[in-house]
Amino acid sequence: MNNLLNKRRAGILLHITSLPGPYKQGDLGQEAYNFINFLHDSGITVWQTLPLGITHADGSPYQCLSAHAGNPALIDIENLVKLGWLQPSEHCETCQGTLAFNKTCLIEKALKGFLEHASQSDSNDYAKFCQEKSFWLDDFALFMALRNVFNQQSWRLWPEPFKERNTTALSEASERLAANIEQYKFEQYVFFRQWMDLKAYANNHDVLLFGDIPIFVSYDSADVWANRKVFKLNKSGEMSVVAGVPPDYFSETGQRWGNPHYDWAHLNKTGFTWWVERMQTQLEQFDILRIDHFRGLEAAWEIPENESTAQNGSWVKAPGKALLNAIKAKLGSIPLVAEDLGIITDEVEALRDEFNLPGMKILQFAFGSGSNNPYLPIHYERNCVVYTGTHDNDTTVGWTHTINAHERNHAYDYLGHPSISLHSALIQAALGSVANLAIIPMQDILELDSEARMNTPGTMVNNWKWRFQWDQLSHDKASHFAHLVSLFDRH
Repeated sequence: MNNLLNKRRAGILLHITSLPGPYKQGDLGQEAYNFINFLHDSGITVWQTLPLGITHADGSPYQCLSAHAGNPALIDIENLVKLGWLQPSEHCETCQGTLAFNKTCLIEKALKGFLEHASQSDSNDYAKFCQEKSFWLDDFALFMALRNVFNQQSWRLWPEPFKERNTTALSEASERLAANIEQYKFEQYVFFRQWMDLKAYANNHDVLLFGDIPIFVSYDSADVWANRKVFKLNKSGEMSVVAGVPPDYFSETGQRWGNPHYDWAHLNKTGFTWWVERMQTQLEQFDILRIDHFRGLEAAWEIPENESTAQNGSWVKAPGKALLNAIKAKLGSIPLVAEDLGIITDEVEALRDEFNLPGMKILQFAFGSGSNNPYLPIHYERNCVVYTGTHDNDTTVGWTHTINAHERNHAYDYLGHPSISLHSALIQAALGSVANLAIIPMQDILELDSEARMNTPGTMVNNWKWRFQWDQLSHDKASHFAHLVSLFDRH
């Protein structure tokens, strides 16, 4: 286990898009730095976010156009002004304030300013970035430029030469679309530069950044288009099976995610290079990483592509041990957390434990099913991460309004019939547990009801939109949480 995870810590779960700010979603601007200041002042040493990639129309950060690229909608425009690459008077009335890609025109203008006014040091830095990231950046920038040409359609609907990556067609397109390609590379340079500045600020204020890696990638992504052999696709590039999970706590019919499965035999032959490179990108950006749906590294649920739900699938083995060994051999000690929720077998637990990875405990799952429930704090070990709930759960206040009398009575009984509210008691139970890391969603600290829920699994609308405002965080709430962090020795 990485030593970052071998100490009592408290953290907050809040995605970047949920920060306050002038745009329709939060970004890497001053409010992100303000949030780090709040964490530092409260003794909170971990900030967990969701994935940072470029989302599709549904806004889900778990279905992105690239496993490497950052979302340019998170770029701080004010920073470009401060650098002298963008004039303060520049604006875009047609784009400003919209949800997706709302900063593209301004970043285009910043590229022009960069090419005209950037220092030699910045120009060299940009060239170095493009060279070091070329293993994914070149394909990604061309993919995005072509996607623009073909009206944002999935690559499987592109004309055959581009779908099949005909060398002549791609070479001609690279020349014809050179300006567009440059724009996409510049966006990534700006994003990574701003993110690494934020990370340095966080680390200097004793705050670790905790990221999330979706185990699967979107079919409509630069990764699948450029690396078809990595995935289970037929000769035409179509999927015969898709990823998901069988019926569980979240859904009676399971979840049909629709992602392609990995061709593990091919990956094994290459030393899992694609996965190692993906992990390397994430380790640059984060101090700690969570592998979402970790159980898929032991066996994954394969659903026939023509099935409309996830019910009629089957578990297919995956070489998780070989993969994790390959990552460890190339990248050293792994600051990984295993998202081991759902249907977990002895084999999944053995894989997690062999690499000494902390698993996850969710207090909202703990009550109503008896004393052997693994989410009850009496069953925790130090090497785990406890949450009141995650981004996929209702807020804890919302949860208290939906549980039945049996669950409520069990919770109150277990927690000693506290005089404080049930949601407050759960926060204290998480912080007071033996788990090395306790993560509380920002909504729970703010005592918000279900309208602040981030995501409802199995649904496609009204997700990923919640944002907080500083006036929701009263002095009393902030100081009380800081007191609990200190009380339970989480510094």
